[in-house]
Amino acid sequence: MRYLQGGGLTAERQAFRERIRMQAAEMFADRQCNAEIAKRLRVSVGSVQRWRRPWQDAGRQALRSKGPASRPRLREDLFAVLERELDMGPVAHGWPDQTWTPARIKTLIGRRFHKSFTLSGIAQMLRRNGWSHQMPARCALERDEKVVNGWVRDTWPQVEAPRRHSEPGSSSKMRPPSR
Repeated sequence: MRYLQGGGLTAERQAFRERIRMQAAEMFADRQCNAEIAKRLRVSVGSVQRWRRPWQDAGRQALRSKGPASRPRLREDLFAVLERELDMGPVAHGWPDQTWTPARIKTLIGRRFHKSFTLSGIAQMLRRNGWSHQMPARCALERDEKVVNGWVRDTWPQVEAPRRHSEPGSSSKMRPPSR
């Protein structure tokens, strides 16, 4: 739930959690107990206790969101530049084949932006921005989709043996008792 996109909470989720903390602050002011607040807000008592301490010291302002826990190390405008570089392909950057690997992307980022990332950090950044690790399927240049689709539709059903359909309840029929 927390890191589905590999990069922390979305802005909407951060705002939602801040609203919950602000509701808790109102209840703190009404002198409600931690257990009652937790029950009404559907959070743990430990969370309410953790919020009450800063509220007692600095008030509602202490419960405001401080933004993401960590900022992306490659700004959005720089990531757009990286995407353009990736679209050019590895061969354009001096590698012998058309396969992007995290190590190659790390080298590209180092050359282009003078920044260093871990391989897992690169993978997370790419996932967060909608990239996947999958390689595109390769097709022969001579491939004729109409012929392939016709073969699959017309010829394949004749080649493949028909599947045996089980009758209802066939797997639950009882065997006669062995004697």
